[in-house]
Amino acid sequence: MAVKLTLANYRTNVHNDWCPGCGDFGILSAIQMALADMQLDPSNIAIFSGIGCSGKTPHYINTYGIHTLHGRVLPYALGAKLANPSLIVLAVGGDGDGLGIGAGHFVNAGRRNVDITYIVHDNGVYGLTKGQASPTLKRGLRPKSLPRPNINEAINPIAIAIAAGYTFVARAYAYDNKHLKEIIRKAISHKGSAFIDVLQPCPTYNDITTKEWYAGEDRIDPETRKPIPRVYKLEDTGYDGEVQSPDPAEAEKKIAVALAKSFEWGDRIPIGVFYRNPYVPSYEERIASRIPNYLTIPPARQPIHDAEKHPTADIEQIMEEFLVTEA
Repeated sequence: MAVKLTLANYRTNVHNDWCPGCGDFGILSAIQMALADMQLDPSNIAIFSGIGCSGKTPHYINTYGIHTLHGRVLPYALGAKLANPSLIVLAVGGDGDGLGIGAGHFVNAGRRNVDITYIVHDNGVYGLTKGQASPTLKRGLRPKSLPRPNINEAINPIAIAIAAGYTFVARAYAYDNKHLKEIIRKAISHKGSAFIDVLQPCPTYNDITTKEWYAGEDRIDPETRKPIPRVYKLEDTGYDGEVQSPDPAEAEKKIAVALAKSFEWGDRIPIGVFYRNPYVPSYEERIASRIPNYLTIPPARQPIHDAEKHPTADIEQIMEEFLVTEA
């Protein structure tokens, strides 16, 4: 009988030094809960991170973890997945890390549709380096570290992800980690590139879009005398972002609706799955259509040396198939 894995199996004993109240805690907890719910083997999971507060995430999850370079988390994650297609790969990073210096990798990862899950901690500031404006901070806002209001327009991660070709695009809220857990589960189960933009309050440097602001505590319903939250779940409105057939026309219609919803902000901020298209072949499947042996003998499944440390990797079988296909 297989041993049932618990949440404790996905936790490490590494000291966590995030600021008290940071949304990163909710994201970390949601990832761990999703892995436990899915009973995924920790030895077959690799979690990659970039630089920033979110970069510490792999240190706290009991799987393989790789802490990479600023803006370069996706190339590392894609390389690992393509070398070992059976590996479950998650990439995590901040909005500055992934949507600033890493924006080019973000776009190109989407068009390839590699089967990985990319989770962005989106708090509008560079939290590790004293709160400078990140690419997602709205123009005119002035968090505590800025001497003047932000002069740049904010980018729209959801719209960019859809336009780039991600076949699963969602937004979640770090303080609703049960909902976030379900979004992560759906993303991991999806065969293709999955992107989750997680709204994540930074209690130290972003004193504008705070936990209280998202909860609507600055505006009270005159009838109920309760706060009016700014975030709402798309599924509660009856919206379903999933494409139901391989017909390109249906995907185009769904994309148009998802893009329109992605621009909602302010009084009503939607969270949930904006778009999911299971009919686009993954990059791994497209490689296998040219190199049939790719999925059975990928690079990471081959021994690389013998007892004397002499190289033994043999790609002739793969290349023979490739050359025949190309000819």
